Amino acid sequence: MTFLKKLIKWLAIIIVLLIAVLYITDTDYLIKAVRTIYLKGHTTAFLEDYKELDNRVIETDTPIPWPNHTDYNSVKETETLSEINSQNGTIAYVIIKNDSIWFENYYDGFNANSPSNSFSMAKSYVSGLLGKAIQEGFIKNLDQPVCDFLPEFCDGLAETMTVGDLSSMASGTNWDEAYYSPLSITTRAYFDDDLAKVTNSLKVVETPGQSFKYASGDTQMLAMVIEKATGKKLYNYLTESFWKPLNSENSTLWQVDSETHDLVKAYCCIASNAKDFARFGKLYKDHGKWNGKQILDSAFVAKSIKPRFKNSPEYGYGWWLRTIKDKHFFMMRGHLGQYVIVEPNDNLIIVRLGHSKGPIKTVATFTDDISVYINEAYKMLEK
Repeated sequence: MTFLKKLIKWLAIIIVLLIAVLYITDTDYLIKAVRTIYLKGHTTAFLEDYKELDNRVIETDTPIPWPNHTDYNSVKETETLSEINSQNGTIAYVIIKNDSIWFENYYDGFNANSPSNSFSMAKSYVSGLLGKAIQEGFIKNLDQPVCDFLPEFCDGLAETMTVGDLSSMASGTNWDEAYYSPLSITTRAYFDDDLAKVTNSLKVVETPGQSFKYASGDTQMLAMVIEKATGKKLYNYLTESFWKPLNSENSTLWQVDSETHDLVKAYCCIASNAKDFARFGKLYKDHGKWNGKQILDSAFVAKSIKPRFKNSPEYGYGWWLRTIKDKHFFMMRGHLGQYVIVEPNDNLIIVRLGHSKGPIKTVATFTDDISVYINEAYKMLEK
């Protein structure tokens, strides 16, 4: 019994010292990381982690369901699609043809209305909110300097950085996009209680506006710009600009850094469902119009889904771009394989949500699963 008491005492001392070291070294965000992610058996963020973190509600107003296609669910999944859905832990797979639900299926206990973390798909929404802020006169244009809104970025190379550079991932900052390292700035941003402090610590080390480098910090900085320009919390701006006007069926959640600082994790973390996510793809497919009303400027939409840099043809302003044979897709993409894939010429939207994109963990690359989800959808449509 004496030995056990001593053991418990020393374990308590070690834990207290460890926590003290984390605070002294400014890595106390790891306490939240361990509590919400690692102790639950995950090595990175996961689909339902929003339940463990702080969120703000984005309300809907007049929900209008998608209509079902005349051929709704008349074709079964191909064998290849069924296999990859099982292997990669798909929770939702939806094909929307001519603005009608042509096929939908849900897995692993999720259903049509189940929310799940979309991760970096949020970047497309934030870029759209930039377009909305320009349209409404809060921001002059894509060339307006970030310095006009964030004084922390007014010196040296940062002085030339524009809001368009942030939307197109061309800030030139020293952001390190590392999801699986507990000490990376990406992990810190996900768990730190003061996201503005983390973002303002970035340094511009390359000339902005010269080339594409995927960096979640760019979108976070853009969110701070939009909030400063509009005087509105970003979750409220999303609600009034897109979520309600697009007749979303479900209210949704957007993670914030903490109750105290109340800044959205703008580079990620909108928790919703496949068919409500698809609405934003439809808005861009239809040149910014929704039910005949111009919600977002068509010129901004057109610019967004074209590459800014010739040597980086796979990214525009907040949207990924991919050409497969004679078909041109633009898409929202998120960590672990969250996709809204749009082919406007075929009037087609494909949504896939799930636990994994496969064994490849590289960032900012088109993994093989994307082509499979696209190709199998076309095979089903041809039956």
